Amino acid sequence: MHPTFLRRQRLGRLSHMARSLRVLCTSRLPRLRRGRLPGMTIFSAGELADLFDDSAYGREKYTEPAPSDELVAEVEAELGYRLPAAYVELCRRRNGGTLRRNCFPTEGVHVWAEDHVAVTGLRAIGRTATWSLLGDLGSPFMQSEWGYPEIGVCFADTPTAGHSEFMLDYRECGPEGEPLVVIVDQEDDYRVSFLAPDFATFIRGLVPEDEFLDDPEEALAEEFETVEEGSFSPIVLRGLAALGPVLENGEASIRAIGRRIVREKGFFALHADADSHLMYATMFLLYSSLTTARSREDFLYEDPADRSYEHPCYAMMIPSSYTGQPYGFTTGGWAPGFVEDWWDAQIALGGIVAVAGGFRFARETEVGLVRVLNVLGRA
Repeated sequence: MHPTFLRRQRLGRLSHMARSLRVLCTSRLPRLRRGRLPGMTIFSAGELADLFDDSAYGREKYTEPAPSDELVAEVEAELGYRLPAAYVELCRRRNGGTLRRNCFPTEGVHVWAEDHVAVTGLRAIGRTATWSLLGDLGSPFMQSEWGYPEIGVCFADTPTAGHSEFMLDYRECGPEGEPLVVIVDQEDDYRVSFLAPDFATFIRGLVPEDEFLDDPEEALAEEFETVEEGSFSPIVLRGLAALGPVLENGEASIRAIGRRIVREKGFFALHADADSHLMYATMFLLYSSLTTARSREDFLYEDPADRSYEHPCYAMMIPSSYTGQPYGFTTGGWAPGFVEDWWDAQIALGGIVAVAGGFRFARETEVGLVRVLNVLGRA
């Protein structure tokens, strides 16, 4: 690892420790947040009424009970930053979750689309939910493992599977001030783009994805074009080459599954339905032709130390791609919980079994899957 990077990492850890001590020393003192009087609220009920969806995935992976004053203080002390009053108020009404109003309009910010950025979910103030601020995939994890800058707090994620994050940016205001809302693009050397002057403005600016949809017929045609003509990930191509003697026409099989999904849903996205499960299984079959999964996470996620197509993983096979080497056959995002649930079910049913060095399909499962794919490839 480059010496300059190591120095920055050490300095970042030291500055984080200093912030944590400063917040810890002040967080338990009685005080009013941002000078607001008791009983005053930042958001009206109408402003938050349609913000969250009610998906089981969001409830399980993002949501926690409303935080107490003590928990807020503990989380702030561990993060090293005082959270915006609007964030705390929102989390006391609904503490984290996936969003129904999941898009923020932009100009000149091209992290997700030409005219908006997309939000998957808001992180809860807590540590028990996977995507909470201090959860397994919380802000400290994204900064230590994914390299996001020490400018503040990662408070919301995107459909890019970790390749961009919404952050509270405290560089101008200091750890006790009112942070800006920015989006950080890991694919563009962690470029920071301004979105809103404060958290409340960001929340009020969120709109449903429907506002950015094209003409329905044109949108459907584009979805079919994605699955019928989109180029495959380099990992998928290597897997198809490795399975050449086994799969009669692997490309046709994969595109057939994609067409079925688009016909059923009107768009290309993978969830918990039978065709999505078939696609997960196909990707694992291709993956297993290249390497053996040491764990569920090894199959699903990139290696932070080797972010390239040379390291096979599901995340870079169909949900997302690298900016420098994009591919066309992609859902453009994903909810890992659906694939995790598919994996866990396969383990429970004996479809995926432990072998020397990790996990693979059971022989009978693999034979049956290949038979199904070859039938689809001939259709």
